Amino acid sequence: MAAASAVRAVGRRSRRLFDIFVAEVPWTVSSKELKEYFSQFGSVQRCQLPFDKDTGFHRRYGWIKFSTPQDVQNVFQKDSHILEGAKLTLKQQTRRRRSQRKSQSQ
Repeated sequence: MAAASAVRAVGRRSRRLFDIFVAEVPWTVSSKELKEYFSQFGSVQRCQLPFDKDTGFHRRYGWIKFSTPQDVQNVFQKDSHILEGAKLTLKQQTRRRRSQRKSQSQ
């Protein structure tokens, strides 16, 4: 029984993702290009650039999701990140539990 719960715990940890919020993304950069750039720092699991339905362009911000916290630290060890001549603004995204979000909105 203890071994089975240990395996489940490892599985939960391996599915956890670590996020970076990226702003000031040039209009000309695609999510594929953003993912390729950040792949030099670690294993990128997902790259999201939300699109504006009216304009068809992305909103110039997004999220990069890494597998490990070390990957995130690798990103922040570099002073600045420049894509197509524009300096990206980065923030480490902290996840809040749903219960914390509900209690803060009341």
